[in-house]
Amino acid sequence: MSVRTPRTLAGRYARTAYLFLLPAILFFAAFFYLPIGNVVATSLRTGPQADQWAGLGNYAQALGDPAVRHSFLVTVAFAVMVVIGSIVLGLALALALDQPLRGRVVFRVLLLVPYLTSVAIVGLLWRNILDPELGVLNRVLDGLGLPGQQWLNTAPLLTIAGVTLWQSVGYTMVLFLAGLQGIPETYHEAARIDGADAWRRFWRITLPLLAPTTLFVSVMAVISGLQAFGQAYIITNGGPGDATDLSVFHIFNVAFRTRDFGYSSAQSVLLLVVIVAFTLVQLRAGRRGEVTY
Repeated sequence: MSVRTPRTLAGRYARTAYLFLLPAILFFAAFFYLPIGNVVATSLRTGPQADQWAGLGNYAQALGDPAVRHSFLVTVAFAVMVVIGSIVLGLALALALDQPLRGRVVFRVLLLVPYLTSVAIVGLLWRNILDPELGVLNRVLDGLGLPGQQWLNTAPLLTIAGVTLWQSVGYTMVLFLAGLQGIPETYHEAARIDGADAWRRFWRITLPLLAPTTLFVSVMAVISGLQAFGQAYIITNGGPGDATDLSVFHIFNVAFRTRDFGYSSAQSVLLLVVIVAFTLVQLRAGRRGEVTY
């Protein structure tokens, strides 16, 4: 009769855990790591068919290319606007809709609907709304006696950042709502007994305890902002000039309009490195700022 020692049981549990993890590992290997490996391999080649060895030449060219630097700076500016807007607007809406208002469930659903809509549909919708001649927005301004605006010419990057926020703020609101409802009410009651007003309760209790949610929202907004493509492709086509030439849109143009797949793959790898670096820095900074009561 065999005896089940702790080591034997631990080994059996480990094998069972690996069996449960196997489908996920195979899925990620097939649809995530293998494509990344293929992009890295392509980035080391050049030519219309990416069949000539280039080594690190594509990376050196990308790092010295003013157009790549410009598109990256435009992308960072776009991501900063999206991150700040997501946190401020998402938190403000969550605080408002966490109150016992009549019809708050309807407002929550209405705010979440744009997030459930595809970027392509949102882009086409807002391109029509912002049209200087036929757009609804300028007609409203005309009805109010105000001059129409060239929305996509005067502040194109701010405009597509606003469209992105319009689409995504419902999602961040839901995240902040979940964070707010996870804060024990006893903390606020104790603060009220101590005489803390609403602002001090928000600043001393709510905001620090929402730090994990804020960190998650900021990480997701940075990743989404650095990967943005549909807004520039559908609404502005990268213009006017190169004002909204976001990095992924620039990579798309290099790959499918100039057919330089090796060079575009090198830019993709560099962008992936930047996104991973930003994410790790944010997570490290977030762990240092964790607050518990």
